[in-house]
Amino acid sequence: MNWKAFVAGAFAGAAAGHFVYHYVLDDREISGDAILENVKNAFKKEGPIEGSWIQLKKQHYKKYAIDTFVYHGGITAIREGEKKQFEFIADAKTGTIIDIYLT
Repeated sequence: MNWKAFVAGAFAGAAAGHFVYHYVLDDREISGDAILENVKNAFKKEGPIEGSWIQLKKQHYKKYAIDTFVYHGGITAIREGEKKQFEFIADAKTGTIIDIYLT
């Protein structure tokens, strides 16, 4: 095999790898369970939690320029000696928490 064939093969492999990464793997979404686990771990850093939930069916969410699909979930945590209930909205693709609020 000469060096031109090797370079052509290496270039084709790199191009295929680039395609697979950007068009197949980059479109993955984070599971609702993984998002809930991340939120629980963040809350546990500030104190104990009593319970948690997440709706595994994604919902459409639009607020101002934000137009995406989200998961809704909640955490019951002990804060200042009292049970407090928090709900959150997380982007289904990135797992980013869009909003957390007391209920």
